Amino acid sequence: MTPVPAILAHGLFRVQEAALRRPTFAMLAALEQSQNLSRGEIESMQTQRLNHLLVSAMVHSPWHAERLRVAGLVEAIGDGAVTLADLARLPTMSKCDARENIEQLVWRDVPGGVFRYTTGGSSGEPLIFYFGRTRQASDAAGRMRARRWWGVEPGEREAYLWGAPVELNKTDRIKTLRDRLVNQLVLNAFAMSPKRMDEYLGALQAWQPKCLYGYASSVALLAAHAEARQRTLRLPELRVVCTTGEPLYPHQRELIARVFGAPVANEFGSRDIGFTAHEAPGGQMLLMSESHIIEVLDETGQPVAPGEAGEAVITGLTSAAQPFIRYRTGDVLRLSSEPAAGGQGLHVIAEVTGRQTDFVVAADGRVMHALAVIYVLRAVPGIAQFKCIQHALDRMEVQIVPDANWNEAARHAVVAGLHARLGEALEVELRLLDEIPPEASGKHRYVVSHVPLADTLKQAAA
Repeated sequence: MTPVPAILAHGLFRVQEAALRRPTFAMLAALEQSQNLSRGEIESMQTQRLNHLLVSAMVHSPWHAERLRVAGLVEAIGDGAVTLADLARLPTMSKCDARENIEQLVWRDVPGGVFRYTTGGSSGEPLIFYFGRTRQASDAAGRMRARRWWGVEPGEREAYLWGAPVELNKTDRIKTLRDRLVNQLVLNAFAMSPKRMDEYLGALQAWQPKCLYGYASSVALLAAHAEARQRTLRLPELRVVCTTGEPLYPHQRELIARVFGAPVANEFGSRDIGFTAHEAPGGQMLLMSESHIIEVLDETGQPVAPGEAGEAVITGLTSAAQPFIRYRTGDVLRLSSEPAAGGQGLHVIAEVTGRQTDFVVAADGRVMHALAVIYVLRAVPGIAQFKCIQHALDRMEVQIVPDANWNEAARHAVVAGLHARLGEALEVELRLLDEIPPEASGKHRYVVSHVPLADTLKQAAA
């Protein structure tokens, strides 16, 4: 399918968002204005939106309402007088809290309706949660604003190296057609065999995207494959390669920029808390301050000193459908006190440590992003935590901490799902544990493969 003229794709994108009752383009226009406010004005906006969120949580989310009462914030909420500093009076919210109290959190009658979603599970703790149209629109508008920093307008050609089902059903085919109509080409990051990657390079050459977006390790893998094949890509229209989903390491950034001939910009966020920050020209990562408040806390829950690393605890200001207030993300970062070099009033993130996933390799040689395995585990009820260890092409150990919903059907679903991804010959060793210990380094890795990639591709996955 040939690209649609950008002006037509832009119009179709607007029609799509309006039909879905998402105020995406109104939010985009507002973001284009608010980013030029001073830091103090943006923090005043955050305070106002925080009070609005807390009022909604008091009325519609009993779990939050009780915590707000215990913290003595009810009167201040009623007066709209809660400050950013007052947030520290609330306990933090964990993923376990969100999982175990979902019916006391979700506002099912939120205007526009709620939509069920599941986190990617790269933390090893998959989470079912709900969000509304406002959150959807906020994420989309934030990404479009970030693309504009790099000279990419809504409706211009983009390519996505992203997860996709093994088999496309009718709904998936309709989505693929819709993506193409708004100039979005999706390449499956879950099936990156050498032959498939050759096809992807040809597709990118033909599509001539303005933006390439994908998992950091998958984009690096494709770049390493291009070098191994001695393929010279000519993508004169490409303005930026945007990476997501995991840390972007310096050697990966250099490799991607060299092969694709465009600057690399990393983003930070998660499915549950939303699109949170994006790298701007010049290298600074800017917080989506209009929609997120970030606190950086140490292991005791106290704020770290300016510039020091700690856990990102985030309040999502557009999460009214299921509020995430002082939510512990598990990601480690450092905030910067310096202003945005582009003149925006947005907060600056100095460094994101994040979490790393790995690759797994199928018996037929397909290299698959770890999320292909994670997606299998996250869809099975009864799993509180998991870790997958690929010991050989035909053997994978799956460690599971079960919850009350675990049963034999769940066991069969795990095995069947892994066979669908990695082949029927795969031996699945499933172990039920009371807890999953961290690595010797103290870090948690939830997909680990001991199967070596081809030497020419190791630099992309390292």
